[in-house]
Amino acid sequence: MVIFSDIADYRDFLKDYYDRRKAEMPFYSYRMMGDKLGLDSSYLYRVLQKKQHLPAHALQAAKEILALNGREAEYFDLLFSAAVSKDKAKKEELMAKALSLRDVERHSLQAAELKLLENWWIPAVRAYLDLNGGVVNVKQIAKDICPPISEEQVTEAIEILKEVGLVKKLASGRLALTDAHLTVGGPEKAKAVRNFQRQVLGLASDALENIPVDERNISTLTLSVDQSCFEDLGEMLREFRRLVQKRVDEAKNPDRVMQLSMAFYPVARKGGSSENAIMGDGAGVKK
Repeated sequence: MVIFSDIADYRDFLKDYYDRRKAEMPFYSYRMMGDKLGLDSSYLYRVLQKKQHLPAHALQAAKEILALNGREAEYFDLLFSAAVSKDKAKKEELMAKALSLRDVERHSLQAAELKLLENWWIPAVRAYLDLNGGVVNVKQIAKDICPPISEEQVTEAIEILKEVGLVKKLASGRLALTDAHLTVGGPEKAKAVRNFQRQVLGLASDALENIPVDERNISTLTLSVDQSCFEDLGEMLREFRRLVQKRVDEAKNPDRVMQLSMAFYPVARKGGSSENAIMGDGAGVKK
């Protein structure tokens, strides 16, 4: 299945859907898909071949069969509007809006790279190297990491970062970052992530006592929600994380490394169900 933000023409959503359905059910036809969209099979074929556009009345049905909602649905609408627009400036404006909804690029962690998640300070050292232009001053890095770590831990972190290719040595002797955002999958990796998150949430707790209030931002919410609200809030948190990552990419002169922790979990359930759950807001931690 294609990743929605890899698509630059809304009709590729539909073509991918048709191809997947055809692979699952060899008897699936243009007529069957067209019936769902209110289109005859020959017109649908021309749409999938990018010789025609969807009529406006079919847009909602298209998003429903594609199971697009939230940001993906907005992305689809913007691509459609850009595709049918005759005005070049308007088309460019719509495409720019669509591109702004795309995810940041992420580097997928391989098994050997799980050691990155063994200790919280390894990603922190990596971010610090970006902060100071890649200058390797072990003593200064150990001192500036918050809370401070040992010089041995700094050296180990740098070696791990080089080993997995997340930093590279320049001719000047400085280190440069490669991919900026990381993602992870699989049961072993998920376990490593949970361990890392446990460490990070511990830092958030320590920050309440050890970090001046004007250098951090920690807040919590306790809310009663139903299942629909729970799902909406989860989507809002995912969108917020994406916006944070995009904004960080735009930072021109970073002068600190921050850790942001978000947690959304139940502390009470009515009748053992997931409805009316209480939310503990992910604490935004400024360090």
